[in-house]
Amino acid sequence: MLKTGMIIAERYEILGKIGTGGMADVYKAKDHKLNRYVAVKVLKPEFREDTTFIRKFRSEAQAAAGLTHPNIVNVFDVGDDEGVYYIVMELIEGITLKEYIAKKGKLSIKEATSIAIQVSMGLEAAHNHGIVHRDVKPQNIIISTDGKVKVTDFGIARAASSNTISSNVMGSVHYSSPEQVRGGYSDEKSDIYSLGITLYEMVTGRVPFDGDTTVAIAIKHLQEEMVPPSVYTEDLPYSLEQIILKCTQKSVNRRYEKMEDVIADLKHSLIDPQGDFVKLSSVDNEAKTVVISDEELGEIKHSPKNRSRKPEVAQLEDEINETDYDDEEYVPRRKASKKEKHPKAASRGLTIAMLLVGAAILVCAIYFIGKASGLIGGDSSQTEQAQQEAADEDDNMVTVPDLIGKTEEEATALLEEVKLGKQLMGEESSTQEKGKISSQDIPQGTKVERYTTVKYYISKGQQALTIPTVSGQTGVDAQQTLEDLGLNVTVQKEYSEDDGVSNPPYPLVEPGYVMSISPEEGSSVSAGDTVTLTVSRGLDWGNSVSVPNVVGYTKNDAITSLGKWLDIQVKEEQSSEVPAGEVISQDPAGNTDENPSSADPDQPITITVSSGNQAPSTTEESQSSAGTTDTSANTTTTDTSSESSLAQQSAAAANGEVWKCTQTLNTPTGFQGGAIRLELIQDVNGETTSSKIVDGQKIEFPYTLDVTGAPGVADGTLYVSELIDGNFQQLGQYPLTFKKAE
Repeated sequence: MLKTGMIIAERYEILGKIGTGGMADVYKAKDHKLNRYVAVKVLKPEFREDTTFIRKFRSEAQAAAGLTHPNIVNVFDVGDDEGVYYIVMELIEGITLKEYIAKKGKLSIKEATSIAIQVSMGLEAAHNHGIVHRDVKPQNIIISTDGKVKVTDFGIARAASSNTISSNVMGSVHYSSPEQVRGGYSDEKSDIYSLGITLYEMVTGRVPFDGDTTVAIAIKHLQEEMVPPSVYTEDLPYSLEQIILKCTQKSVNRRYEKMEDVIADLKHSLIDPQGDFVKLSSVDNEAKTVVISDEELGEIKHSPKNRSRKPEVAQLEDEINETDYDDEEYVPRRKASKKEKHPKAASRGLTIAMLLVGAAILVCAIYFIGKASGLIGGDSSQTEQAQQEAADEDDNMVTVPDLIGKTEEEATALLEEVKLGKQLMGEESSTQEKGKISSQDIPQGTKVERYTTVKYYISKGQQALTIPTVSGQTGVDAQQTLEDLGLNVTVQKEYSEDDGVSNPPYPLVEPGYVMSISPEEGSSVSAGDTVTLTVSRGLDWGNSVSVPNVVGYTKNDAITSLGKWLDIQVKEEQSSEVPAGEVISQDPAGNTDENPSSADPDQPITITVSSGNQAPSTTEESQSSAGTTDTSANTTTTDTSSESSLAQQSAAAANGEVWKCTQTLNTPTGFQGGAIRLELIQDVNGETTSSKIVDGQKIEFPYTLDVTGAPGVADGTLYVSELIDGNFQQLGQYPLTFKKAE
C-alpha cells in the first residue's frame, strides 16, 4: 500500500486511496508535470512477481492508452517505479454504476437506456481499435457528478486471463458470457453479452443468475434460461426487453453482430418503446434454445449417476477454477492415451461376447412369449405407432405435453419425462385457477427436438376490475374503454325519455351516447366478465325520421351521429382519394336541402368507409349499436375468387412451385374461446384475392399455420375473427410471409 505524499516516477504525488479491486488499488494523485489530478491504479504485490503477467499487463494497458473517447476513462501513462507497476488514468469524480444501482434499487427506463447507449458507444470505439474489454460490469462503469458515463479497465481482463487466478480476482462471474466461463475464445460479442446482463440489472435491480459459488453461477450461464426482466419490472417496454434478450443469447451467433447495432436499437427504443423492431434470429431445427449442445446437456441431465467417467459439471468446475484462461492458448481436455487403457482388453472382449449371446437368448424368449400372449403380431396400428415413436426417438424428436391447468411441479415432471426444458415467462390474468399454468408457447402435440425449452405463464386468476365511469361518453368510446380492460361488452339500444322542460322536447341522453351500464359504475368485476352497455337512440319519432348526412365523417363519429338507427352496417372500400377511416358514402343517402331524405330507424343503414390504399377487410360489419361485429362473409373487394387462386396454386404445385407460410399465431387480444375464422388476403398481379383458411371452427392458440399462398407472392395479411353472439367479430390482423417450398 502506498502512503500519502509518495512520489511515483518523479511525477505523480499520491494524495490518498480512493478504491480497491481484485488486482489493484486506486489512488488519487497529482501530476506535477501537467499540473492536473489523476487516478493511479497500482498492482497488488501478489501480481508483481509474475513476469509473464506483467509483460501482458503492460502491453494491454499501452494498447488501451491509445483509446480516446468521451465514454472511456482515458489512460494517460503506464509504467513501473522500483517494482511498483501502475497505470495513470483520467480522474473521474463520481460513483460506479454498481453503487448507483444499489442506491436507487433500480433505474428508470430512460436513465437505464441512456447509460446503456453511452457504455455501448465507449465499447464500440474500443472494438473499432481491436480492443475487447472482457470484463464489462457495473463495477467498471463510472457515472460522473455531471452525469457522464465512462467505462474503465480496458485491457485489464485480457492481461488477467493469461494467469490462473481465482474468479473473484478476475471479476464477477455474474456478468461473464458462456464462452468466457468455459474458458473458450471471447470477442466483441462477449462484451455485448456482459452489457446485456448489466442492462438487465439496471432495469430490475438484480442479476439474472446468482448462486452460492462462482461455479454454480457459471453453470447457470451455460444451462439456464434467465427469467425475463419484465417479470420483475412490469412496465418494462417490449422493445427494451427484446434488446436485453438478444444481447444475452447463449449462442454467440444469435447476439448482435456489433455494438453499432445495439446502439441503433437502444435509440429506436426511446422513440418506439413498444415497437417490434428487434430481430431475434430464428432457432433452426438443429439449434433450438442452445445452451450447450444436446449431447452435452443430455449427458449432464440424464446420464446415470454412477457412470465411471468424470461428470461434465465436475469437469466444468475444474475448468473454472484451474484452467489456463488465455484465449490463444486454450487447450481442450486431453483424451486418454492408449497406454492408459485397461490391460485386460482380451478378457473384456470375451465377457462382452457372452453378454451379447445371453441378450440374444433373452430377446428370443420375449418374442415367443409375446407372440403367444397376443402382444406381438397383433394390432398393426399399434405396431405402426410403436415404429413411429421409435423413429421419433431416433430422430431426437419428442411430443410437447399439455401444461395448461397444471401446477409447476406437475409440468416439470411431464417435461422431464420427455426431456424438455422449461422457462417461466411471468404471470398473466386468466380463467385458469391462480397458480396453475395458463398458457404455453409451443402447443401440445407439437413435435420438437429433445431439450427444447417450453415457455409458459402462471395464472394470476381472474383479475379484479372496477367498472369505470362511462356516463357522458359516446357508445363507441365507452365500448372501447371497457374492452381494453378485458371485459366482454354487450351493447343494446333504447329510446330515451325527454327532459320534461324543453319545447320542442329534447332527449335526456343524446342519440349515440351512453344511457346506463350494468353492472353499475364502480362495481367490482373480473376480467372476462360480460357487461351490458345501453346506448341512447334519442326520442322515438316513429318510423320516418330524417337521415343524417355522415359522408366525410370518421367512422366512429358517423356511428354516433346515426345513433337512432338500430342496425348500422359498415363496409370498407379501398380509395386513393378519401383518407382511411372516413365515410365515402351511405345508403340511404343523407338528408340535404336539395335532396330531403327520411327512413325507418328500425331498418338497416349502410356506410362505406375508406381503407385508404390498403386492402380492406373482406367482411361486412354490422353496428347494432356502438360496437363493430361481422354479420356476413360478403366482401366489398374484388374477390378474384378462391377458385382462380386455387387453380393457380394447383398449376404451380404441378410445376413444383408451392409458396408456404408456417408462422405461429399467439392468442389474440379479447379471444373468448369461440369458433374462429381465418381469412387470407393477398395482392396477386394487382388484384386482391381472398381465401378462408379456417371458417367457423374452434382452434387452440398458439396456433401454427400451414398455409399455401398464391405462387410467387411473398406476403399477405391474415384477418382473425371470432364468432360472438352469432356474429363474427374481428380480433386482429397479422402480416404473413410466404416462402417457396423446396
